[in-house]
Amino acid sequence: MADQQRPKVQEINLGKEMRTSFLDYAMSVIVSRALPDVRDGLKPVHRRILYAMNDLGMHADKAYKKSARIVGEVIGKYHPHGDSAVYEAMVRMAQDFSYRNMLVDGHGNFGSVDGDSAAAMRYTEARMSKISMELLRDINKDTIDYVDNYDGSEREPVVFPARFPNLLVNGASGIAVGMATNIPPHNLGETIDAVLALSKQPDITIDELMGEYIHGPDFPTAGQILGRSGIRKAYETGKGSITVRAKVTIEETANGKPRIIATELPYQVNKAKLIEKIAELVRDKRIDGITDLRDESDRDGLRVVIELRRDANANVVLNNLYKHTALQTTFGINMLALVDGRPKVLTIKQCLEHYLEHQKVIIKRRTAFELRKAEARAHILEGLRIALDHLDEVITLIRNSKTTDIARNGLMERFDLSEKQAQAILDMRLQRLTGLEREKIEDEYKELKQLIEELKAILADEEKVLEIIREELAEIKERFNDDRRTEIVIGGSDFFEDEDLIPEENIVITLTHQGYIKRLPSSTYRTQNRGGRGIQGMGTNEDDFVEHLVSTSTHDTILFFTNKGKVYKAKGYEIPEFSRTAKGIPIINLLQVEKGEWVNAVITVNDYMENQFLFFTTKHGISKRTSLAQFANIRKGGLIAVGLREDDELISVRLTDGMKDIMIATKNGYLIRFPEDQVRPMGRSAAGVKGISLREDDEVVSMEILQEDANILHVTNKGFGKQTPESEYRTTNRGGKGIFTCNLTEKTGHVVAVKAVSGEEDLMLITVAGVLIRIPVESISVTGRNTMGVRLIRLHEDEEVATVARIEPDEEENTEQEQEQEQDEAESSDE
Repeated sequence: MADQQRPKVQEINLGKEMRTSFLDYAMSVIVSRALPDVRDGLKPVHRRILYAMNDLGMHADKAYKKSARIVGEVIGKYHPHGDSAVYEAMVRMAQDFSYRNMLVDGHGNFGSVDGDSAAAMRYTEARMSKISMELLRDINKDTIDYVDNYDGSEREPVVFPARFPNLLVNGASGIAVGMATNIPPHNLGETIDAVLALSKQPDITIDELMGEYIHGPDFPTAGQILGRSGIRKAYETGKGSITVRAKVTIEETANGKPRIIATELPYQVNKAKLIEKIAELVRDKRIDGITDLRDESDRDGLRVVIELRRDANANVVLNNLYKHTALQTTFGINMLALVDGRPKVLTIKQCLEHYLEHQKVIIKRRTAFELRKAEARAHILEGLRIALDHLDEVITLIRNSKTTDIARNGLMERFDLSEKQAQAILDMRLQRLTGLEREKIEDEYKELKQLIEELKAILADEEKVLEIIREELAEIKERFNDDRRTEIVIGGSDFFEDEDLIPEENIVITLTHQGYIKRLPSSTYRTQNRGGRGIQGMGTNEDDFVEHLVSTSTHDTILFFTNKGKVYKAKGYEIPEFSRTAKGIPIINLLQVEKGEWVNAVITVNDYMENQFLFFTTKHGISKRTSLAQFANIRKGGLIAVGLREDDELISVRLTDGMKDIMIATKNGYLIRFPEDQVRPMGRSAAGVKGISLREDDEVVSMEILQEDANILHVTNKGFGKQTPESEYRTTNRGGKGIFTCNLTEKTGHVVAVKAVSGEEDLMLITVAGVLIRIPVESISVTGRNTMGVRLIRLHEDEEVATVARIEPDEEENTEQEQEQEQDEAESSDE
């Protein structure tokens, strides 16, 4: 007996219970609190606030009501949480700096961009905004489902009809358990245009959506988005980040001092804290040049003024502000929303597709509701028509009936009517018996029959449903659309790079045959008197040498072209600076070159002018001329500079002005010379046209820009070489087979390089075994075209020349002799 009175204890596994309970809690937070529904873009608290306001009749055309009344209605009927959480959610919906299209029309203090909190709910008033009425339009036409509230005493909507795509228009942010959402707001017109485009072209791509319709986020606080790559990634994958920057102008005051004026801030940036941060940076001397800082914002707009010293570089100061303050922020996009009650990361197209499907359901349910209503009314009118057609008999039947029930049943039996029809006849007023009223009944009946046919046609044809969606969305766009606020900036004068923080100075960049690169100040290569042997420009391995030497600036762009037809770029300051004798770093540490890819042309540019061109030639004799301006935007991983055909390689690239003569030389000793304007300018990815027609078993070894009075230098694989004046090569049309340029025999071998030289350079010959020999060009004989030249290097029987490089005289290197000369000068000065 005692055992039976003991309370029953259920043994459970604590770990399992914790997991189950926490998962239940997590799913409750995810579904019921933190994440928006993909269909109407609302979290439950926002949906409940708007539904309660609609129930209370707080429509956009009615008077404002106290916020406390709204909050009480929400927490009393639908939202079993704290009143502060509900009020804060409502406050955000009324802030023009938080919502792109406000859903609540607030009256009173609803906070500011400085972070000021709203007044207490007992002081503020609110009502639905005009556009929020569109979220609930048709809610009473059986368009949505309802569920019980938390205590089962009320019913609340699962989702709103949402006659505009609110999820993208106003965005959403929320932290759930193990996941978070952060969807940026968008322009209403652009978003509706994207939905319309999708309704007409279901297979439209995200590229097409971005290019023509929805260009990117549109924040209520405006500002600027830098670049489209982050937007594209977010739209294609559902996750990405974008850089948002304040809109600023640089002005000069009457006394000549520069000042920075910010008129738009990045989204969700607190203006007061921003100004405080700038002041702190100035106080700690982390930013130099700012003399005054003030907030001149008023009811006409935001305005933050930053005064600078007269000698301060405004761009440098601004760039530091971007780096260290919220004048530039990163907005992390995570397009997570509830789809059929489950959290899902969505692409931009999927967001639009789910919204469009929701609208189809809404229109079909609304049409079915209106059809039922029309059919019910038509049914009543059919009964009235029967009664009017047999009026005397109906009146007699009713007069002779003792009770209403007897009259109703009599009508049903005599005229085969339904109960509703019979009741309608009994309820009919005597005035409906007049001729005019009878005519109205007939007209209404005809209109209803026509309406019923139309409604049935809509339900039977999805294209008609889509047409209704298009018409209603276009009407909403016409009523509520405004101009885009946030500007998307691609480069431009407002886009300051890191180089604004780096002083501009002249530098020399060297790239060795084995791919080591470095920079050093141009002052390192000082001018010496005649008779000096120069200085050692670079410490290299015994089998390495400087193949490319470029004099440029830290702010110039260096273009690197590879044998695979790709181009990479680096700023002068991005190339590491080393000492005079260091060999530098491997270029693969600087550029993302692939295996089997090497640099064979280095070109420096400081402006991408339309009247400058890059001239390309490949091993198979294909040439191309492309405007330098087409290479202004090169990605980190490189860019295709020329479309190469199978087994072809890029041999040479030269920067030209469009008016030069081009020389192309081949392995079997043929050379063609033609004006470069015979190759029309073409696009960056084009393959090109035939520069020279190659004979069998021949290939291009060199392409040069010919200068007047230059000599053409040939070197063969057996170590023979010669110079020939350029005047011996007549100008022809491109695409020819070229003319014979040197007498090749078994003794000389084939041509490995042809260079245009002035006679002041040195020549570096490299054999397949890695042996190097450097000889002055002036020591090589100048002869005619049909000669075979002289021996430049003695080779073993199985050895041959692999590569030839032209080296400018400034690169002469001889450390020991330099040290001896410096020592001699020191000794003579001592004496």
